[in-house]
Amino acid sequence: MSSSHHYPLIPKLLFLLAGAFILGGQAGKLHSWQKSQTASASLLSESTSWGLSFQKEGERPVGNATINDLGKYHAYYAEDTNEKKIYLTFDAGYENGNTPRILDALKKHQAPATFFVVGNFISDNPDLIRRMVSEGHTVGNHTMTHPDMSGISSKDDFQKQLDGVEKLYESVTGEQMTKFYRPPQGIYSTTNLTMSKELGYSTFFWSLAYVDWIQDQQPSREEAFQKLLARIHPGAIVLLHNTSSTNGLILDDLLTKWEEMGYRFCSLKELTGA
Repeated sequence: MSSSHHYPLIPKLLFLLAGAFILGGQAGKLHSWQKSQTASASLLSESTSWGLSFQKEGERPVGNATINDLGKYHAYYAEDTNEKKIYLTFDAGYENGNTPRILDALKKHQAPATFFVVGNFISDNPDLIRRMVSEGHTVGNHTMTHPDMSGISSKDDFQKQLDGVEKLYESVTGEQMTKFYRPPQGIYSTTNLTMSKELGYSTFFWSLAYVDWIQDQQPSREEAFQKLLARIHPGAIVLLHNTSSTNGLILDDLLTKWEEMGYRFCSLKELTGA
């Protein structure tokens, strides 16, 4: 029996759904702003999913909200900089054996990362959480049960999804959790962003991701490099999934290639000043 069979099916299905939203964003086909790039100048009040349009290789993509607009909510998708800085992030819904290899590569390159975890990941993998912390990484909040948070209108209910993860983290590490939040499936609204800010959280989207979450359709090394090397850009917040066997296999080489391109790896704490 493979190790993945020991983990709940629900988080796997949720992360598959999340991947569909990320794929839509990667294709840059969000109708909310496709008609006119000027729509990216302001955030939408209704619920939408985070999306990107890559205009030119090696340059920051256009998001469906601007860096300045997101900044009003302590939210980020990239840093506005010409410096070759990369912010590595991993979404972690469950463990299937690839996280230790990812942590090994990060340690080798002295590359800090943020792991956005759901509640069951902490309770199922306390040793991995402790290893992340001891090796200088940040553990971020991806909610207790990975729901569509934009469907939650009550601030109390919104807070419960975050508080549950905080309590699990504190029980495992004895420390308070850094208030970094990534919306499940990348779905957000200005109401959600406001709630997150009022609860003291910074919200993180991404400016580079690729289709790495489908377990039985893992990208080849070549496919991964084609996307991740061509689309890297100064100030990128990179979203990868810890469950990807491709990521586990290529991360050491990928980090080496990015370093050869002149990039260095920074913590999201530097971006926020936390």
